[in-house]
Amino acid sequence: MADRPQAEVPGPAARSRLDGLPPQSFFLVSAVFHYLGPSLAVLLFTRIDVLGVAWLRVTSAAVVFALWRRPWRRLGRLSAAERWNLVALGVVLAVMNSVFYLAVDRLPLSTVGAIEFLGTVILAAAGARTRRNAGALLLTTAGVVIITSIRITGHPLGFVFAFANCVLFMLYIVLGHRMANAGGREAADPGRTASIDRLAGAMAIAAVTATPWGLGGALPAFRHPVLLLAGAGVGVCSSVIPYVADQLAMARLPRATFSLMLALLPVFATVIGAIVLRQIPTVQDASGITLVVIGVAMHQRERKQSGIHTAGVGRDEGIPDLPGHDELRQPGRTHLAP
Repeated sequence: MADRPQAEVPGPAARSRLDGLPPQSFFLVSAVFHYLGPSLAVLLFTRIDVLGVAWLRVTSAAVVFALWRRPWRRLGRLSAAERWNLVALGVVLAVMNSVFYLAVDRLPLSTVGAIEFLGTVILAAAGARTRRNAGALLLTTAGVVIITSIRITGHPLGFVFAFANCVLFMLYIVLGHRMANAGGREAADPGRTASIDRLAGAMAIAAVTATPWGLGGALPAFRHPVLLLAGAGVGVCSSVIPYVADQLAMARLPRATFSLMLALLPVFATVIGAIVLRQIPTVQDASGITLVVIGVAMHQRERKQSGIHTAGVGRDEGIPDLPGHDELRQPGRTHLAP
């Protein structure tokens, strides 16, 4: 019995492999699957109700997480605040995924994505502490506007769902970032493992929450194994791979930096559209992509310079929401006593 918990913790070799990867690499994985999943989901809308597809996405992801992580083993170790955060994230995931699909069923994906980015702009602006970072944010925002070219057209109800998704996406970033960092407090378990287990618990709550409005629309899929398998594929591509990658990135990136990097999502939408859907980007798209890349690069250079000034052991400048968690940004380095 004494050695069982040790078997659940990744060994030093596994931890070193993850630590050797830059946090941006996890974000890139998330960004790619962020748009592969919806592309599969849109194809299912003609055969399955929109809310049914959302339920299949959340539930199949919950099943995969349950088989992989068995999150119920960790519930007893959570504090009351951590349990409330887990429940809140589960409810947010259920409602956010549902209103997102209701929005893209009525509006172009680029328009919904642009509205969704408005929330990340607010979060990134809240963490901008220097002129250089503020300039990076302005460049990034301008690039996204150029790429998406938001036009107030289409179904009015679609914009209600799109702006609701924007608010919920902000909550997902805040709650997810809090969960990623709270996992690091368990000395006997790496923060990455703890946060992914908690994410698995949140996804189970999301599946239960979405059942009243989604199960009925998903019933036709149970009569067609191909549709059911496609729904499971949507769940893996949209809610397992990207959410796990988000947790790995959030544990090592300040919330403002992660929010700014989300500006790259429209860039990935353009690239994936060109490869998968043969939608060749225009000069306007290329100009927007260039501004986004320059803005994110400016912000990254600012963070690296701050790290040099603090000799690599202090807190990053302007990161008030992660006190005492230097080890999350610098894996393998223990916190130095004053």
